Amino acid sequence: MRLENLTAGMPIPYGGDRVAVVDEALAAAFSLGDRLVVVQTTGDLLHIPASVHGMVTSAVDAAVAAFDRMGTVTDNQITRFFEAFADLIAGEDSFAPVAAANEADVASARERGRSVTRLVLSDTMRAGMVDGLRGWAKAPSGRNAVVETIDHPGWQVDLVQTGLGVVGFVFEGRPNVFADGAGVLRSGNTMVFRIGSDALGTAEAIVEHALDHALAASDLPPGAVSLVASPERSAGWALFSDRRLALAVARGSGPAVAQLGAVARQAGVPVSLHGTGGAWIVASEHADPDMFASVVVRSLDRKVCNTLNTCCVIASAADELVPRFLDALDEAGRRRGTVAKLHVAEGSEGMIPEPWFAPARIARAEGQVDEPRTEVLPVDRLGHEWEWEDSPEVSLVIVPDLATAVRLFNEQSPRFIASLVSTDEGEQQRFFDTIDAPFVGNGFTRWVDGQYALDRPELGLANWQSGRLLGRGGILSGDSVFTVRTRVTQTDQDISR
Repeated sequence: MRLENLTAGMPIPYGGDRVAVVDEALAAAFSLGDRLVVVQTTGDLLHIPASVHGMVTSAVDAAVAAFDRMGTVTDNQITRFFEAFADLIAGEDSFAPVAAANEADVASARERGRSVTRLVLSDTMRAGMVDGLRGWAKAPSGRNAVVETIDHPGWQVDLVQTGLGVVGFVFEGRPNVFADGAGVLRSGNTMVFRIGSDALGTAEAIVEHALDHALAASDLPPGAVSLVASPERSAGWALFSDRRLALAVARGSGPAVAQLGAVARQAGVPVSLHGTGGAWIVASEHADPDMFASVVVRSLDRKVCNTLNTCCVIASAADELVPRFLDALDEAGRRRGTVAKLHVAEGSEGMIPEPWFAPARIARAEGQVDEPRTEVLPVDRLGHEWEWEDSPEVSLVIVPDLATAVRLFNEQSPRFIASLVSTDEGEQQRFFDTIDAPFVGNGFTRWVDGQYALDRPELGLANWQSGRLLGRGGILSGDSVFTVRTRVTQTDQDISR
């Protein structure tokens, strides 16, 4: 029996003991052939129109067929794909329509008051795409690599690395992730992309003027890398509901990523989620003041997931370090031509000079907004990630000791990036041993990036908000998407158990 329609007020059971209710808008929008996904953890009712479901299914069909052919594809073909893709992004003629599409996307987003910090395909981002693609061209292939050999009398066992399958990749507005995500080809996988509506024009131009040409030039199977060209959020739900995916990767805002992850998990698809971020910096009584100030400034150059979000200063050093922190915020704002925004935890506001609480012009996505430069924040909201546009925005709390800072991080943060500014080696070791984060350092936080730190473009950075990751680190890269097969070679015909 198929679901043919919905009516307003219809109860939809979920989670085993709860009920969601269909509203009038959903009932009116739902038609025969459409799909309804019920998120079992939240009761969200997700409507997938038949046309969107069909588009996604066709893309996955092609990706599955392409993966079936990847066993006959040579490593040289994959290398040629990356070289051709890089040449087309680097070429002025081939890149011109991509640049024009990106300018149109940026202008449209600004008109709608949307953030464009990740959307602008700058010269730096373009160069990074080219470098990343050339890096994949030079990277060794992990396909059919023997990970381990176990010898037995008359037979041996080889553990062989091989492609995982079809990867579904949903991301929001950063165009350079095409270079990041395409890296899964290097390890023998295929991929279906879905991008947010703000960057869809740019993505379509990259596919038309670079990606598809690179696939053809290298004679890779059609559908090896493809884009679901739909502005509908439901395209992401449809993609992550497809049980044929070997891995679902989501990158973007925290709530959207969490919802996509829930959709994939209940479909039985493994997930790698890269959403909620924000780094924490702790300054101890052993912090060098100049180092601390420099670290703060250099962790606030732009808003991405590895940007400083929350700073903890040990009380015994607060008289010296808090003024340096405020000076660093001023400098970070000046470097962006704006004024920084501060949120200070309740109980710590006495360390902030009164002028800092006066109104200021804060640069938001919708434009300049007059608001208090400093606001008091409940202590239990230190983990809130500030999504700022041009004005750096951070939280500050004064804590009695390092153990308290670690506890606050472990309890409230997404357990992502932590940095301790301290010259005491023993303190650094205690910090590493007790902080529950996959990325730990002693300086600026913006080093957490696959290409910057490991020379490998990343699909995304994973936090530990939902627990530690099994069998891999927090950086998901194209060459870390694989499985291991077991192959036996028997030389003695008389072997038996």
